[in-house]
Amino acid sequence: MTIEASSWIAAAADAAARQQYPAATLYVVATPIGNLADVTVRALHVLALADAIACEDTRHTAQLLRHYGIDGKPLIAVHEHNEREAAPHVIARLQAGQRVACVSDAGTPAVSDPGARLVQAVRAAGLRVVPLPGPSSAVAALSVSGDEASRGFRFVGFLPAKPRELEQAVQALDEVAAVVIFEAPHRIEALGRALAAHQSGRTVTVCRELTKQFEEIETLAVADLPAWLAAQPQRRKGEFVLVLHSRPASAQEAVASRAQAALEALVAVLPLKQAVALAAEVTGAPRNALYKLALQWKRERGQERQDDRDPGEEHAG
Repeated sequence: MTIEASSWIAAAADAAARQQYPAATLYVVATPIGNLADVTVRALHVLALADAIACEDTRHTAQLLRHYGIDGKPLIAVHEHNEREAAPHVIARLQAGQRVACVSDAGTPAVSDPGARLVQAVRAAGLRVVPLPGPSSAVAALSVSGDEASRGFRFVGFLPAKPRELEQAVQALDEVAAVVIFEAPHRIEALGRALAAHQSGRTVTVCRELTKQFEEIETLAVADLPAWLAAQPQRRKGEFVLVLHSRPASAQEAVASRAQAALEALVAVLPLKQAVALAAEVTGAPRNALYKLALQWKRERGQERQDDRDPGEEHAG
């Protein structure tokens, strides 16, 4: 037990015990993403109260619990390779009236980490799931990016690893809102090159090793990202969260104006779906938005055809 760990648990119980913690419940508990001081008192209380803990890596979680002075908890391995198979064991404990806490190695379970399938299975069994909010690298990165997240943002987590699929995924980041991306150190250079090639007009905030000893945060032009990563070896080490900033309003308006003009010309001479696809490719505007606009025009003009209404097309892009 580390120094004062027992007093942490006592303080957590005093602060958090006023709330009810029903039995037969799965508690989804966010844990620190690096700095162990970022744990919430409610998380400590529930981890101490739980009858068992479902965790991504039992060794990692055992070490985390020891740091906080929480000992003797049964640990159930629930990771990306066994999540479906492990769910019945967790459900059996819940049905027996136990409290089970679900944690990942860092941050919030089920957000680019195991947990979602377990939650689905527990809910399908008619059992209760309670979230315990806490550390989140995505929100932490947004908070220091300076981007106006009130305009909305998209969380994509880890993009595909294969080069061709990565290129396609980066090209598809055509929304005007900010985009939050996770990346591992061995793939960060490939991501940097792809972003520079396809999103060069935007700004990016790079957060490396958030909350840890060698935390580094830098905001720069996307076009400069490959050179920034190459400048110092340590910049290619650690875990990364990138915020691809929202497009400036002027750029948004310019894209929308070009897209609308192109679409109007193309709809007049091509089938709707072909016109939308070509306008999206030429202007970079979101295909879904162009499809809705073109369909609206055709309805207003009484030119809508049965084959224009394709549900798959309407939700594409």
